[in-house]
Amino acid sequence: MAKGPIVVYVYANCSTCRDAIAWLKEHRVSFTEKAIYTDPPSRPELQRMLDHQGGNLRKLFNTSGLVYRELGLAAKLPQMSTAEALALLAANGRLVKRPFVLGPTVGLVGFAPQTWACLV
Repeated sequence: MAKGPIVVYVYANCSTCRDAIAWLKEHRVSFTEKAIYTDPPSRPELQRMLDHQGGNLRKLFNTSGLVYRELGLAAKLPQMSTAEALALLAANGRLVKRPFVLGPTVGLVGFAPQTWACLV
């Protein structure tokens, strides 16, 4: 069970994000919703998420997104420093994997109900 405030970064036109929000409401999980494109996660939040993802930067990126492909990040990301990658994510919410859920003891990217069970 997640302790403390949960923040969920979503894109309103994303069906996966809508499914995730519906799941949270159905399971009566208290959360604050933020628009990932206009209010992306901060560098400290991204660092916390990176820690939850075992240091795997690629898990934080929306690898199927247009901006990711346009910037050629599949080739560039392996050579980027963590600081460079986090700065890029903090500057452009379109690059961040969504939904992006962060709480005091939890960090989840993408929506998988079996994984999200830790929130209830």
